[in-house]
Amino acid sequence: MADTVADQIIAQLVTAGVRRIYGIVGDSLNPIVDAVRRTGGSAEGGIDWIHVRNEEAAAFMASGDAQMSGELAVCAGSCGPGNLHLINGLYDAHRSRAKVLAIASHIPSAMIGSDYFQETHPDRLFVECSGYTEMISTAAQSPSVVASAVRHTLAGEGVSVITLPGDIAELDAAGTVPAYVSVRPPELVPDRQDVQALADAINEAKTVAFFVGEGGRGSHDEIIALAELIGAPIGHSLRGKDVIQYDNPFDVGMTGLLGYGAAHAGIHDADLLVLLGTDFPYPQFLPDGDRVRIAQVDVDAAVIGRRADVHVPVHGAIAPTIRALTPLVQRKRNRRFLEKTLKKHDKLMTGAVGAYTKNVERMRPIHPEYAASLLDEVAADDAVFTADTGMGNVWAARYITPTPRRRIFGSYLHGSMANALPHALGAQMAHPGRQVVSISGDGGLSMLMGELVTAKMYELPVKIVVFNNSTLGLVKLEMLVDGFPDFGVDVPYTDYAAVARAIGIHAVHVDDPRDLRDAYEAAFEHDGPALVDIATDPKALSLPPTITGAQVKGFSLAMSKIVMNGGAGEAVAMARSNLRNVPRP
Repeated sequence: MADTVADQIIAQLVTAGVRRIYGIVGDSLNPIVDAVRRTGGSAEGGIDWIHVRNEEAAAFMASGDAQMSGELAVCAGSCGPGNLHLINGLYDAHRSRAKVLAIASHIPSAMIGSDYFQETHPDRLFVECSGYTEMISTAAQSPSVVASAVRHTLAGEGVSVITLPGDIAELDAAGTVPAYVSVRPPELVPDRQDVQALADAINEAKTVAFFVGEGGRGSHDEIIALAELIGAPIGHSLRGKDVIQYDNPFDVGMTGLLGYGAAHAGIHDADLLVLLGTDFPYPQFLPDGDRVRIAQVDVDAAVIGRRADVHVPVHGAIAPTIRALTPLVQRKRNRRFLEKTLKKHDKLMTGAVGAYTKNVERMRPIHPEYAASLLDEVAADDAVFTADTGMGNVWAARYITPTPRRRIFGSYLHGSMANALPHALGAQMAHPGRQVVSISGDGGLSMLMGELVTAKMYELPVKIVVFNNSTLGLVKLEMLVDGFPDFGVDVPYTDYAAVARAIGIHAVHVDDPRDLRDAYEAAFEHDGPALVDIATDPKALSLPPTITGAQVKGFSLAMSKIVMNGGAGEAVAMARSNLRNVPRP
């Protein structure tokens, strides 16, 4: 039998290094799936078809795979409802710049535009969550479209989406397949005048602070060395946590609603703030450009000045910028600002952030901070952590300690619920021998809980830690600080350990903190998927290190509404759970 368009597409993906496609089979997608089958799987140098329960999870898994492997990962959905499910995970992958390519199969080409059964227009639908999207309309067109999709994604332009009608996929292959060329990404060197301007700004400023994001990855040592030279405390974004926090004597934590430590004070009290590889999306947590001079270094010129008024823009990668900058910078002898900020950070970490982890080994319900801190102790030095959006991100940010070998990631830019488990499954596929931990909330896990079946189906040794507090905790906090009593945030109590055991997964429910360490260790020792379901305190809230007057007013107003509506007991319980975590001067 002659090769079909589907065979040709899969052959191109194999050449590009793809080893897995995540998705669900369906009529219009069947030619692609059959072409995958005939490659013999990755063991034979072909591609494995990873059968998931929901295409949304398929896109998240491909994203997790790509973020951990650094290679191209693929997901696929059948026509209409099938590929529509991909869209949320693809938004997340695109915003994270994960190297993901999606195949969205389509209704028969002759029926397009006739309101046919399951008709949608994926070539239009995915425009906002992709850097390249195109429909294959003829066999001869296919090779160049697939090659372009691969090149755009590997070039860092985000997700690529190929729309493929099922009947086109079955045609005999035609056209010439462009040779696949692997291109090494360049290191963007900044303009010398921009580097000199940054050096002048640093030399003129009495005090300097750094704020580091994902763009600083791979430049850890250069950033630390420059901070030592000029006495700069280093704050970071959530995506910058595992980039810069480890082996960093100048670390002052993270700012924002999920923040901790003295980062807020450091970046607001300095004469000059230098943003390094971050497009931190919350301008309300950045200083006013009229009071603090701001410099920004980034490989993406489009983000410079997007969040705050920037006085010193530098278009370039972090490492070459610092290498060019260092000889031009004068050592700052006065270390008082650095020492003051580090002292404040230490006080906040041992006081506000550390309060929940002290003397709580017997307290019920289990303090989520204690559960996260203990998880940090027990997990491997090279563990990969994925965190659900919401309180899972808070506990990961505050209590999981990065090392040079650990990775921590989540839906940090798209902010989707339910990302942790599928992200972890994709990461585990990319690194089957590495410890991968999903920090899941009960709200997030319940949304894509079917993927527990995927974990068991492939016997992936992923460890799922469920913070089971029967509420959407971060949403509760958002409502309270805005002056609304919490409403509609309750999640029905569910014994997720029992659900996991019914699927055949090793699982344990823990409601006594004294049992938690043993539960973690047993899960990590288990050869296969394991779940630890922890009954945590639903009244525990994540309070930021800097609380504004508006937040206090809103919280007080919400508490008064709760009391007036007969919830005095709830208000008292919430206060008892959180008072010891309120930052104090």
